[in-house]
Order: sequence, then structure tokens, then C-alpha cells
Amino acid sequence: MGNLINKLIFLLNGLLALLLVLACFAPYIPVTHVPIMLLLSLTVPLLVLFNFLFFCYWLLQGSRNLVLSGLVLTVGYLALGTFFKFQASEKPISDGEVSIMSFNTRGFNRSATIKDTTVGTQIVDLVKAEDPDIVFFQEFDYTKKKGEDFNQYDYKYVDFEYGHKKVVLAIYSKFPIIAKGSLDFPDSSNNAIYVDVVLKKDTVRMYNVHLESHKVVPTVEEFNKESKTRLFKRISGSFAKQQEQVAIFQEHRDATPYKKIVCGDFNNTQFSNVYHVIKGDMQDTFMEQGVGYGRTFNFKYYPLRIDFILVDKAFQVKAHKNLDVKLSDHFPLMASFDLVD
Repeated sequence: MGNLINKLIFLLNGLLALLLVLACFAPYIPVTHVPIMLLLSLTVPLLVLFNFLFFCYWLLQGSRNLVLSGLVLTVGYLALGTFFKFQASEKPISDGEVSIMSFNTRGFNRSATIKDTTVGTQIVDLVKAEDPDIVFFQEFDYTKKKGEDFNQYDYKYVDFEYGHKKVVLAIYSKFPIIAKGSLDFPDSSNNAIYVDVVLKKDTVRMYNVHLESHKVVPTVEEFNKESKTRLFKRISGSFAKQQEQVAIFQEHRDATPYKKIVCGDFNNTQFSNVYHVIKGDMQDTFMEQGVGYGRTFNFKYYPLRIDFILVDKAFQVKAHKNLDVKLSDHFPLMASFDLVD
């Protein structure tokens, strides 16, 4: 009986090992070509966890079957990297370093999705307390465009026009902004904007990106209410739209000669083709100096990292931190860096 149970467990082990191996190809294959890559990229943490549990089970059994999970975990780590950063503690952001914050504020809670009328004020207070040199807002509250709430910043670009029907993006900077613009993603309420900032006698192109949203309420209960077929169709459609937007972004970014920083809400994980294309050879500040899971989206029981700060290799990443404040369905993240001489 015991042998039969172990055979069944190994069969399940083999299936989940195969899925993890297939997930290793997700960063390199657009979901428009192979839709199943959508699910595989989203479930990488679960596939890693299950294979790790199988490895521990076979280890306790003293069985050579542990080789299977041990091998695919190694392959997965080499191909995908890690979703957990082992580091003792976050490094503090020090004076003299350039600091930036990226935060999807969900409209400063204008739609009252959080039952606390002070959330908007708390977000303003948070920015003032952390005092980053540059802030990238997604889903900004356009009523704050006059700048009274962020008067510590002399320069800003708020991408809002009446009748524009775009989710508002904003960039606030203590450094001079000498150029700005919008990519204007077609047939979408999402968008990307950019500014050219004079940073220590150098011009840096900075992008604030908000890719196509899935319009998902971040709770298991809401997921269970919707037909899985309809949910998959809707999310796969959003992912396909993201691929179009990334192509527009990539063409625009490749045309600039400046050093670059990319921040924003990608609405996709670090295991996706979308992230892989945008990142290119840039540095992910969480992977450089982050700690733990680095989750940025408040989905219960599941550590999703869909907000990113990416910087060119011309910058030395000094610190990264994720702020555990529940003022939106996203968590703000910060990083600091120095220009490499």
C-alpha cells in the first residue's frame, strides 16, 4: 500500500516538476503565442513551493526520488531567478543618494474602496515623511495636480486632460524637468509618460508605466465568484494588450540616447514576458537590494510583485524597500542609487 501511495505522489511530483520546467520558458514567449504561459508565469511561486515540499518529503523518506524536484528547482532558479531575497535587513536610504518612490495610489481612495476617509491625507503625509527626490504616481488623483499637497517638489508632470479618459499618471521631482511627454497607448485607459530630468549635470529619461489592468478585485472570494473560463479570457485579453503596449514602449525607449529609469505598475509578474522585455539589461532594484518577497500588490495569501523600479547599469543601486502600508491595493516601493563615474 505504501509503495502505491509513493508512486501516486511521485506521479503528481512529476506533473508539477514538468509545469515548473515549462514555466521557465514564460519570460521568453509572449502569451499571444502560447496563452497557457499566462497561468504558468502567475503560478511560479506555487510551483516552486510544491516542488520544494516534494523534495523535503523524499528527503525524509530517504528516497532518490528527491533528485527530480531538486533538479527542476535548480533549473528554475537558474532560468527564472528567485521571488524571495535572502538578506538580513533593508539598507537605509542615506543622504546624498538619489531616492525615488513608485506608488499606485488607486486615486488616493477617491472611490472609497478603503473605508477610511483619511487615506488620501495619509498618502500625502507618507510622501512628505519619506521625502523621495522623485515620485512616480500611477492612478493619481488629478484634483491634486495644482501641487499644494506636494509643494516640496519644484517640478512636476501630471498627465491629465478633461475628456482624455486615461488613468492619471504623475511625476514629481526636486530636479529640473526639461522635457516631458506621453506615449498614449491606443484603445486603453492605461498609459505611460516620461520626463527628461537633469540629474547631477546629466540628463536622465524617466518613464512612469501603467500597463493594461485586469480589473481584478484582489480577494480569493471575488475570484471564486467569477466563471474561470470568463476570468481566463478576460485576463488573457489584458495580457495581449500589454504585449502591444510594451512594443510601443520599447520602440520609444530605444530611440532615446539618455540613461534611463523605468518605474510603474506592470500588472504582471517578474516571471512574465512583459517584464522580461521591459527589463532588458536594466537592474531591478528589488533584486539588487531588496528583502523577502517584495510583494507590491495586496492579494491575500499570495505574494505578487507587479510594481517595479528598473535602472540602467550606469547607476549603482544603494537601497530598496517596500513600504508595508495599506493605503491602496498596491504597496509603495522606494529605491536609491548613485551615478557610476
